[in-house]
Amino acid sequence: MAVAHANNEINTQIRPMDRTMDGELLLKLYRQMMVMRRFEEEAAKAYTERKIGGFLHLYIGQEALGAGVIAATQPQDYIISAYRIHAQYLARGGTPRAGMAELFGKETGCAKGRGGSMHFYNTAQRFMGGWGIVGAHVPIAAGMAYASKYKNEDAVTICFLCEGAVNIGPFHEGLCLAALWRLPVIFVIENNGYAMGTPAKRALVTEDASIRALGYPMARATVDGWDVTTVYATAKEAIDRARKESLPMLLEYKTYRYRGHSMADPGKYRTKEELEDWKKRDPIELAKRRLINEYPALGTQFDSIDAEVEAEIQDAVQFAENSPEPDPSTLTDYTYIVD
Repeated sequence: MAVAHANNEINTQIRPMDRTMDGELLLKLYRQMMVMRRFEEEAAKAYTERKIGGFLHLYIGQEALGAGVIAATQPQDYIISAYRIHAQYLARGGTPRAGMAELFGKETGCAKGRGGSMHFYNTAQRFMGGWGIVGAHVPIAAGMAYASKYKNEDAVTICFLCEGAVNIGPFHEGLCLAALWRLPVIFVIENNGYAMGTPAKRALVTEDASIRALGYPMARATVDGWDVTTVYATAKEAIDRARKESLPMLLEYKTYRYRGHSMADPGKYRTKEELEDWKKRDPIELAKRRLINEYPALGTQFDSIDAEVEAEIQDAVQFAENSPEPDPSTLTDYTYIVD
């Protein structure tokens, strides 16, 4: 991955990545992606059974991004995201129990049942939540990075967004401030090809959304988002650079979501053939094949891992169903201050 200082010419070509990875780490990432996938499949099932209300935006197909990028961070780093956040919350140390309970609107949820699908939080792990207004969290990420730099925290802020946000005003405001103040922040574009039902080719002038970095300027890269080893390697290089040099970067990953924009979206704006073609690049299957081919001794553990994950997710569903509803007397807690 080629990067450059903000006051130098920006390199746009990505050199071939060294995608070698420790087998144990790859196996850990495989398990993480399985937790993400099974969590959301069960969440989708519960939604159809009307156990979950409101919106439900699924990450299925994009697991390599949340797993790979967050695995490259340090505990002191901050994560902020948009509204497709369940998988990122899990990757940052959130538990399936607290996540599923939040979807069910229960008191034991990660936001005490008040946030729902779009507003998961885990501030103990510096996961600063999802934001439902497209692009509005980008300048917030710049502010978080500014605070980290001011306090000498040695922390990098990771800001996840989709390609639909790059045409929004706050996106440009956030990037301008990050470049102007030399902030340690990585803006991660998860380009899944569609902003709701609008294909990227109808909203972006070029296929390369990271080109927006040239206006400030800051380093940029556009990377394959299917192989978790590539995601991890590029994210780690960008994060290490941000930590060492206090410089921002716009890092775009090409990916694809298998489900509609939300559970209410049948996705009729794309063909079945298109969807099936993308599923041939499934990030979990790709990691599995790599483990089998490169680490055959570790490749024997899939059955036990899959069974562990299944038990963990089923436990989360039962926990959510059996958890109490929020007490009505707490309705205004965290909302109003009453003298």
